[in-house]
Amino acid sequence: MTETTATSTDPADGPRRSPLHELHEKLGASFTDFAGWLMPVRYSSDLAEHHAVRTAAGIFDISHMAEIQVSGPDASTFLDHALAGNIGAVPAGRAKYSLVLDGGGGILDDIIVYHNAEGEYLVVANAGNRHVVLDALQNRAAGFDVTLVDLTDDIVLIAVQGPASQAILAATRGLVIDGLDDLKYYASTGATFGSGTVLVARTGYTGENGYELYVDVQDAAALWIALTEAGAGHGLVPAGLASRDTLRLEAGMPLYGHELGLDTLPAQAGLGRVVSLAKTDDFIGRSAVEAGPGEGARVLVGLASEGKRAGRAGYPVFDGDVEVGAVTSGALSPTLGYPIAMAYVDPASSLAGTELQIDVRGSRIAAVVVPLPFYKKESTNG
Repeated sequence: MTETTATSTDPADGPRRSPLHELHEKLGASFTDFAGWLMPVRYSSDLAEHHAVRTAAGIFDISHMAEIQVSGPDASTFLDHALAGNIGAVPAGRAKYSLVLDGGGGILDDIIVYHNAEGEYLVVANAGNRHVVLDALQNRAAGFDVTLVDLTDDIVLIAVQGPASQAILAATRGLVIDGLDDLKYYASTGATFGSGTVLVARTGYTGENGYELYVDVQDAAALWIALTEAGAGHGLVPAGLASRDTLRLEAGMPLYGHELGLDTLPAQAGLGRVVSLAKTDDFIGRSAVEAGPGEGARVLVGLASEGKRAGRAGYPVFDGDVEVGAVTSGALSPTLGYPIAMAYVDPASSLAGTELQIDVRGSRIAAVVVPLPFYKKESTNG
C-alpha cells in the first residue's frame, strides 16, 4: 500500500514568504527570489556575515528547504530502492547525505535523510526540487508499504552555524535538548521548545560546526528570537543567502543547478562515495552508475587564483589555447583572501597542480587545480 499526502501546494502568484519574514524585515534584511521563495540575501554585509560564521556564529532561515516524511514497515527498503545511498544501514538518530538519481544516473537532487525512529525517516530536499523529489518518491513507492507526507509547509528550518553554535543552543531559554553535548556530526536528537517539539540535527552547509533545527511553524518566530537572545553574548548575527553561498563554496559543497544536475553522474562530481554499489537490491540509476561516465566526460575540480578577480558560473576554462571546461561557482574567498572556483574540466586537465586559465570577461586569469575543499576547519569534534 502506498499513501501520499501533501499539506498544501505552492501559490502560483509570486514568491512565497517564510513564516519568519516579518522578523527579517525588522532586522533590515534585503531579499531575493530564490527557488520561488522570497528569502533574506543579506542583513548587513556579505563579508561581515561570512566572517561571523567562521569566527563566532550565524543564524539562517532556510525554510525554503523541503521536508518529506517517509514512514511505514517498508520505509528503509523503499529508500534503498529510491535513493543511491545505503539508507537501511543508517541507525536511528543518525543522518546520511544521499542522491536521488534518474534512470540514466543523472542527479535529480542531493538530499539529507534523517532516520528519526523505527520505520520513520525525514527526507530533506532543495527548495527548487521539492516537487521533483516528491514525484520521484511517489513514482518509486509502488509495491512498498510506505506513507509519504510533504511536511514543507508545516516546518520551519533554522540553522545556527559556527564555533559558538553549541554554546548558543545550550543557553537558549526554553530549548531543552536531549544529549546536546554528545551529539555527533550527522546525528540528530529530540528537543522541546515551550509546548512544542524540535528536531535538532548536527548538520549544515557552511563547513563549520553547526546545527539545523526543525520546528513547527507556530513556534518558529519564538525560537528564532530565543536563539538570537542567547547568541547576543557569543557574536551571533543573522546571515543571508549570499554568505551561505560563499561559506559552502569554501567548504567545497556542491549546489544543485551549478555543480549537480541531470547531465552529471555522481562520479563526475566527486560523489562516487555517496552511491552504495554494495547494496544487494537494485536502485534507480544503478546500471548507469556501474557503467560510469563516458570517455572524456568532464570532472569537478577546485581552482585557486591570485589577485581579486574571481571566475563566475559559466566562465570558460582554458588549458593553453584549448577550452577545456567551465566554472560552476566562484568567488573571492572571504576567509582565504584569494579567488576560488569550482569547475568541470576535461580529465586530462584535472590533476592537482595543473595550471589553467579562467576567461574573466575577456581577460585570462591564471588558476591552478587544487584539492577540494578549499577550507576545512581543524576538527569536526566528533
